[in-house]
Amino acid sequence: MDTADDTGLAAWRAMLLAHDAALRAIDSDLTRAGTIPLTWYDVLLELNAGPQRRLRMNDLADRVVLSRTRVSRLVDEMVAAGLVTKIRDEEDRRVVWAAMTDEGASAFRRTAPQYLRGIEEHFSQYLTDEEKRIMTAALTKVRDAHTGVISTPEALRRSTRPTR
Repeated sequence: MDTADDTGLAAWRAMLLAHDAALRAIDSDLTRAGTIPLTWYDVLLELNAGPQRRLRMNDLADRVVLSRTRVSRLVDEMVAAGLVTKIRDEEDRRVVWAAMTDEGASAFRRTAPQYLRGIEEHFSQYLTDEEKRIMTAALTKVRDAHTGVISTPEALRRSTRPTR
């Protein structure tokens, strides 16, 4: 590998390790505070941003940083806990919506202050304002380069089939 490859690999590894360490620390803080787990908060955060505090399951799966299978199981756990409901679309019965319940909204509001403190304590405080701007710009550039990239297993199988 040349130096550019080494630098790219070092940046990639640092991002993954920092992400993992900060998430684990925030999740641990939430557990100690007796709030909902970080993965549940992530789902509620996305639902809260959706129209009428709901999203199609496919859209929710695209927005949270979990596999589609894990999102489905997670939403089922949250339904059992009373934080989310699943609603079949009246016009297209194949579509299922996940909707935040009032209990889910309450759990979201109770967890938000601890979550925001965790971001500051386990991430933001270690970066200058300039580093935060650079990191935001750089990671947004990477994300934007992958917008619309086909990533479902079926789509990947289709895209690797020979064309005629």
